[in-house]
Amino acid sequence: MTTEMIGDAIGKVADPLFEKTIAELGYVRNISVDGAKATVELVLPTPAHPDRAKLEDEITAAAKAAGAQEVGLQVRAEVTQRVAGQGALGRVKNIIAVAAGKGGVGKSTVAVNLALALKSHGAQVGLLDADVYGPSQPTMLGEPEIPAGQLPDNRLRPAVYYGINVISPGFFVDPRGGVVWRGPMVGKLIEQFLFTVEWGELDYLVVDLPPGTGDAQLSLAQKVPVTGAVMVTTPQEIALIDVIKAVSMFQKVEIPILGVIENMSYYVCPGCGHQDDIFARGGGALLAKEIKAPLFGEIPIDAKIRFGGDAGRPIVIGAPDSSHAMLFKRIAALVAGEVARRNGPPSATAKRAAGLVQIR
Repeated sequence: MTTEMIGDAIGKVADPLFEKTIAELGYVRNISVDGAKATVELVLPTPAHPDRAKLEDEITAAAKAAGAQEVGLQVRAEVTQRVAGQGALGRVKNIIAVAAGKGGVGKSTVAVNLALALKSHGAQVGLLDADVYGPSQPTMLGEPEIPAGQLPDNRLRPAVYYGINVISPGFFVDPRGGVVWRGPMVGKLIEQFLFTVEWGELDYLVVDLPPGTGDAQLSLAQKVPVTGAVMVTTPQEIALIDVIKAVSMFQKVEIPILGVIENMSYYVCPGCGHQDDIFARGGGALLAKEIKAPLFGEIPIDAKIRFGGDAGRPIVIGAPDSSHAMLFKRIAALVAGEVARRNGPPSATAKRAAGLVQIR
């Protein structure tokens, strides 16, 4: 058994994310052989790779077929990026907008659980609450580990909740008072949050946008190259009509649609197990098909999800082993996988580093 024999064998394993072999993608960084043991160092494009377990199993099996009696895998991630930031965004690799055509579809619940699920996979994550008129994240996240604060030179320190950096208008306004701002003020606040908050090194900055197609969405699109948008909808026709309008807006400002999440998809009675499609079902799948984007998942109506947000412990944190938390984690892996697929593998990102779009 030699390193060449192991490399030839495992190099034929294909990653379904790119439909190419790991040899073509440059995942294998090092192979060492010590007696009957082969150690393989792998680099994946995201720690939340949706097929990571399958890849590891197939690589292990291929190495054993090549003669290894024992296989050790050392797996790390180099999250790929499409933009190269400067200033406060200098170390943010991807900006993911979470958007909806209308209010009341659970967009903020999806955004916070998506951010926390990405964190649970090992990613470095930030959450920007851009809903100026109805910021929900301070309530959904409860008490911070580190509160937001002022830094020198008019910079802002984000709050830290469960290991993710968070900024929200709710930190700076009276929670019982209404925000009466004109459009330019909204755009100015979004710009301030993007460029004066010390985000640190982030693989993903999740942006919880307000519903509709207004100033916050346009400001985000004009100020930074957004990696892509995740559209949240409920199954009924009226929600789909509005989300299609939002999709059209993102397409006009050249923000890719990563995929669709259908929230409040169905209800399962906790007593008898009967499933009821209260708002109909399948609207998200139809929308995804129409806009030629993946359907990341269908999230049920469940009091546990609602209670987690009201209590300041989103379900990914409050009940991490529950079926709903596992669903959010699977959705997060699919979102991260779609980002990686669009950005290209780590080797491709490195080769085009000089050509990345620069943001201030």
